[in-house]
Amino acid sequence: MTTTHDFWLAGRRASGDATFEVHHPFDGSLVGKVSVPTDAQVEEALNAAVAAAPVFAATPAHVRAGALDHVSKRLAERTEEIAQLITAENGKPIKWARGEVGRAVSVFRWAAEEARRTNGETMRLDTDPGGVGRFAVVRKFPRGVVLGIAPFNFPLNLVAHKVAPAIAVGAPIILKPAPSTPLSALVLGEILAETDLPAGSWSVLPVPNEKMPALVQDDRLPVISFTGSDKVGYQIMDSVPRKHVTLELGGNAAAVVLADWSSEADLEWAATRIATFANYQGGQSCISVQRVIADASVYDALVEKVVAKVEAQVTGNPTDDATDVGPLVDENAAKRVEAWVEDAVAKGAKVLTGGTREGAAYAPTVLAELPADAILAGAEAFGPVLSLHKVDSTDEAFAAVNDSKFGLQAGVFTHDLQTAFKAHQVLEVGGVVIGDAPSYRADQMPYGGVKDSGVGREGVKYAMDDFTYERVLVLTGLDL
Repeated sequence: MTTTHDFWLAGRRASGDATFEVHHPFDGSLVGKVSVPTDAQVEEALNAAVAAAPVFAATPAHVRAGALDHVSKRLAERTEEIAQLITAENGKPIKWARGEVGRAVSVFRWAAEEARRTNGETMRLDTDPGGVGRFAVVRKFPRGVVLGIAPFNFPLNLVAHKVAPAIAVGAPIILKPAPSTPLSALVLGEILAETDLPAGSWSVLPVPNEKMPALVQDDRLPVISFTGSDKVGYQIMDSVPRKHVTLELGGNAAAVVLADWSSEADLEWAATRIATFANYQGGQSCISVQRVIADASVYDALVEKVVAKVEAQVTGNPTDDATDVGPLVDENAAKRVEAWVEDAVAKGAKVLTGGTREGAAYAPTVLAELPADAILAGAEAFGPVLSLHKVDSTDEAFAAVNDSKFGLQAGVFTHDLQTAFKAHQVLEVGGVVIGDAPSYRADQMPYGGVKDSGVGREGVKYAMDDFTYERVLVLTGLDL
């Protein structure tokens, strides 16, 4: 019997009049049915969030922190169950799904800690004669109800990056999970329902994408946190210019291997990390390695190793512990990657390995001699495809990184400290990782990009900053 999953309306379980199905990307099997909220139920959730806003903002820090601690603990206790669910709805290999749950555990733990230590600041104002006897207290207050729109590629952890900071600052949140992967978010709702958070402070509403424009436009939702494609993200931002919108969008991440990274051990490490993180979520990560830019002195040796490491990636059933690369989220996604590789080949690129599709699975693929007019040269692949590029200097390598409309993260394999600082100075990205692939992310660090990779930052403390504004209290007539 197929389970129908209820949604969460203002902190309580609810069901609507219609359902949609969630299918396993690997074999197409039915994972579950999800109840869809009616328009009236969405309206009820919005009104409850607005009503809860002043109550939630005034909730003591220990209450919010305690709820976040509880979520972190319960996620850890239910790791295997939730990891299996992530694999079933998303198709990512179980070992990566377990890692995702572990990261979400950390996100809620960090949020609990930040909720306890967010204190604002004080400042004396008698630095000028007109401020004698005056003293300021600066505190942060929620901007209002948050609309969190989450993607399919990390159906738990990227939900956590919206829900946890909102709870930490006392901002009600309406969460919309991705239609293809709503089940992890609904389980998170089960855990949130075990807490004492105020009624209306959170809802998990799996509304269809076509219902989103009305929610985006609703004045009761002054903050929008969106993770997804640059096209949709900027459509949202352009449609609501007076709202506070944060966007975590796409990437075309580069791994740079410089001349000093030349020993056998160096190249082995670089090739291993590149092959792993070009394919680890089926390439469906904003910071998946898509471009490898290598100095001519190490290029040939690196290419050989990268191809071998990519071919060693274990593909197949994502429920198998040995599997490294599972299917993409659906067959249409795999067909898109297939078409883009065919476009590259037609324009002169060479396939060194891979280049084949079977249903929703696309083989890990390495391209060389990718022409500048190929779609893959400028777009985000969001699939298990990487391209190799040869350069003659560090300056040329860094210029190649910057020759992209995206700017999320870059990895630079170098031992030289001066080069590391130069990379930090000149690369037009939100993060530079030295000695590793660009795919490293610690969930407490500021994460986001420049150019078409978005605006604002995730990372618990930084998202909390985005969800709040400073309010100043000036005290007068004090003897300082």
